[in-house]
Amino acid sequence: MGKIIGITGGIASGKSTVTNFLRQQGFQVVDADAVVHQLQKPGGRLFEALVQHFGQKIILENGELNRPLLASHIFSNPDEREWSKRTQGEIIREELATLRDQLVQTEAIFFMDIPLLFEQDYASWFNETWLVYVDRDIQVERLMKRDHLSKDESESRLAAQWPLDKKKDLASHVLDNNGNLDQLLTQVRILLEGGKQYDRD
Repeated sequence: MGKIIGITGGIASGKSTVTNFLRQQGFQVVDADAVVHQLQKPGGRLFEALVQHFGQKIILENGELNRPLLASHIFSNPDEREWSKRTQGEIIREELATLRDQLVQTEAIFFMDIPLLFEQDYASWFNETWLVYVDRDIQVERLMKRDHLSKDESESRLAAQWPLDKKKDLASHVLDNNGNLDQLLTQVRILLEGGKQYDRD
């Protein structure tokens, strides 16, 4: 049986930097967001569920989902957010479980990158969980810069997820991304070598 490590973080915490590095080292990384994108393509299970719920208005002329419109519908309405979390969550969990069960047969160690790992109760799937952590003010700043959002929009996006400080108490290992890239990747290398320097207290 393979060892499975769950990776999580928050918006703009630097998670993709870590997962890209792991792929470069030859590890398999299942990206939950990429799985969701596949499922949201025309004909995919999520696409069908979303169109059934929101109607044709969320489809662009080219047949793809209008993601910004969809995001604004979901983020601006607590009821829709709850529906989305529940309905999309079930479909995504089934698809991720299938991928996990396939990889566990062939890989000695592999990773699953799941943004809502703790919120949606995936922790029991993993031998270890790694959190890519960044202070809140730096997170807001990076999100504003990355997605060209205002401070209020950034705060609103972050409010939809648990604060990283809460996740810090749940993770097996915390990767501190308040510094530079080298400092972050050094922590990853230490964990890959089985080091304990960056365990939480």
